Amino acid sequence: MEDVRLDKYLWAVRIFKTRSDAAEAVRTNKVLVNDAYAKPSREVKCGDRITVRRQQVVYSYRVVGLVTSRQPAKNVPEYCVNVTPQEELDKLDVPRETVFVTRDRGTGRPTKKERRELDSLMDGIFYDDGE
Repeated sequence: MEDVRLDKYLWAVRIFKTRSDAAEAVRTNKVLVNDAYAKPSREVKCGDRITVRRQQVVYSYRVVGLVTSRQPAKNVPEYCVNVTPQEELDKLDVPRETVFVTRDRGTGRPTKKERRELDSLMDGIFYDDGE
């Protein structure tokens, strides 16, 4: 089989839900191929090492076979092997800081200003992806 585009391969082996998500991740330098940044059109070959950064975890995969069409989950190990180190996977189990926002009973809904303050507080804690 001939070489396959990187974005198409990442979609076919179910690393990303859509091909456009895969292409966007490659364009924003969240995907490395053999420790080098790539374009979505880069050709993937057997034996390549693909590194994908998602939030705080860096996943690593080794290309075993080439495929162009999306595969069922049970067939993915025939084309791609997850070689992510255990210490990276342990980052998923780290508990997040717990934030309790208290409001006095009977004060009603937050004002627009208070809501913005709450949203900025939550964005800083829960949506920080390490960038």
